[in-house]
Parts: sequence; structure tokens; C-alpha cells
Amino acid sequence: MSELSVPDSPVARTTRVHGHQLSYIDRGEGPAVLFIHGLLGSNQNWAHLVHGLEGSHRVVIPDLFGHGASEKPMGDYSLGAHAATLRDLLDLLGIDRVTLVGHSLGGGIALQFCYLFPHRVERLVLVASGGLGRSVSPLLRAATLPGAEWVLPVIASTRVRSPLEAVGRAVAGWGWRGSPDVREAWRGFTSLSDADSRRAFLATTRAVVDPGGQTVSAHDRLPAAAGIPTLIVWGTKDRMIPSWHAIRGHQALPGSRVELFEGAGHFPHLEEPERFARVLAEFIGS
Repeated sequence: MSELSVPDSPVARTTRVHGHQLSYIDRGEGPAVLFIHGLLGSNQNWAHLVHGLEGSHRVVIPDLFGHGASEKPMGDYSLGAHAATLRDLLDLLGIDRVTLVGHSLGGGIALQFCYLFPHRVERLVLVASGGLGRSVSPLLRAATLPGAEWVLPVIASTRVRSPLEAVGRAVAGWGWRGSPDVREAWRGFTSLSDADSRRAFLATTRAVVDPGGQTVSAHDRLPAAAGIPTLIVWGTKDRMIPSWHAIRGHQALPGSRVELFEGAGHFPHLEEPERFARVLAEFIGS
């Protein structure tokens, strides 16, 4: 496993989209690459890739509304609403066409973007993407159950988190280091201590998941993306969205390329950052 390193942490900017503050990274010059993080993520999920790409590409990494440093307004958190926000951000930045790179929820948003605005997409990269099958982790399905809005404040409270953090520090002192899946899950969990973040999380989750699994499928709309060069990346030990969804996506998108990261979980771009950067650079440079 490669160690994740960010040589120069990019500084985020802000702009207003639909009257709300949106945080984003914008670095480099050349063909544009737009990175879209997953549920409870932020631009920091992709920041380690900026240094290697900004010499030849313009790299844009927003915090979706409801996530990171962007506002958490009341309103629509559907895939279509997120895709429209990204289109408007590109318009504000004067960018016509992009390579889209979407992880998990971000993959579903990227697929929706391709359906709504196919003329804006140069290439498509799906990383452990939502929207390719019904299966999803029971943890996300539980967040859609009635009463989740009352349970979340309790389990995300300082009273619950503090003992868990103490255990984490203790085992870290013994040399144990959590996998990217564990670290990112904890990072997302701690963000739920904020009421606005919890509301946005529940609205976003319930827009794409129900107690039975994912409710939004891209398969009826994938033919619209059939002419867009597509790379599908997945970890073989993904416990959030199973890796066989990669095969379904590949079958629905003839000519697409699949890269399976053996032994990686839901964050292959964090678990094997050097390999992911190499595969991505090769794909977008082809």
C-alpha cells in the first residue's frame, strides 16, 4: 500500500452559485479535469492529485453543496441538482468541456452530468461509482430509515466520539494504522456533529438510497454516454458498493476500460494513490 502524500496542499477559493457559497480548488492550465467527491467527502479526497496534474491540466475540485467548506442550504440534493450546480460552476470559470472524475456519489453525479450535458464531457472516470446497481452498504440504507434524524445527533455527539477517539489514539500508539476506508469513514462521521451537515447528509442519502438499496440507476441513461471514453476503477474489497458493479458498467458501456485494484476498498484512489495517478494520467492523456 502506498502512503498518501500531499506535497502542496491546494488553497480553496469560494464563489456564489444559486446564491450560496461554494468552495472549490482551481489550479493549473490546459484541458480541464473536474473531480467530484463522494458522500461526506470534500475536495481533500482528491487534493493529492493536483501536484501531478496541474503542470498539464486545469484541475477543478469543488466541495459539493452540503459538504466540506461549501454551504449546507435547505433545498434539492438530488443528482440532477448537483450536476446542474457543477455545470454552473464551469460556466463561471469559463470552462466549456471537461474530463469528469467521480467517486461513489460523485460517480452518480458524473453519470447524471453526462446525461444532461453530454456536449460538455470529454472523458469520464468512474471510481467505485454509485448508479450502477441496487447493492449498497447497510450503513447507508440505515440512514434512510424513519427516525435516523433523531439517532444521528446522539451517535455523532462528543459524548460518543470522545471515547472512540481515545481508543483510536491508543491503538495508533501501538503502531496500528487504519485503512483509507476507516479513516475516511471516521472523517465523514465526525462531520455529522454539525446539524446542517446532518440535514444535508440525510437529504443527499435519501435522494439516492432507500432501505432496500440504491434507488437511482444510470442503466437506462448509459447509452447517452456510450460515445464518451470511459474508465471504470474499483477496489476488489469494496464493502460500500460491490466491485461487480464495475462489470455491469463495462457491459453497458462497450469500449469502456476497467481497472480493478486488487485488495483495495472503497477508496482505491487513496489506498494506491501512485497507481491511480498513473492510470488516470495515461487515460486522460490518450
